[in-house]
Amino acid sequence: MKAIRSVHCQRGSEVVEFAISASLLFILLFGIIEFSVALFDKATLTNASREGARTGILYRPEPRDTATEDAAIEQAIRDYAEQYLISLGGPAAMEITIQRPNGGTLQAGDSLVVTVDYPYQFLLLPAFVGTLGDVLELSATTVMRAE
Repeated sequence: MKAIRSVHCQRGSEVVEFAISASLLFILLFGIIEFSVALFDKATLTNASREGARTGILYRPEPRDTATEDAAIEQAIRDYAEQYLISLGGPAAMEITIQRPNGGTLQAGDSLVVTVDYPYQFLLLPAFVGTLGDVLELSATTVMRAE
């Protein structure tokens, strides 16, 4: 009689144990997915800044127009990011900075610096963990020499 009472009192404990362990497992699983997507987006931004820098150091005959070149660099970055960036909130809101020596046109041997800043917005984690904030600032910088 005592053994039956002991089994009856423990009924449902498996459900409570599963609820506790499953919630931790799901938070860990979503964390792995979330940070994997953030790392993928970081690699994508690095490649996008490289594409922009490659576009910027191409040889062009004189006279060179920096406004047209900057537009071509930004378009190359946005095209690459649009194709590969994982952004569930619509188009990526990137900030693109292009730096030339002395602010002028590129000459052979000059370095072109392209920086892309992207506010990565978490998909699920901030709802669970409030200390992360809603946005992680990702940045990529590429320096290439004009030849």
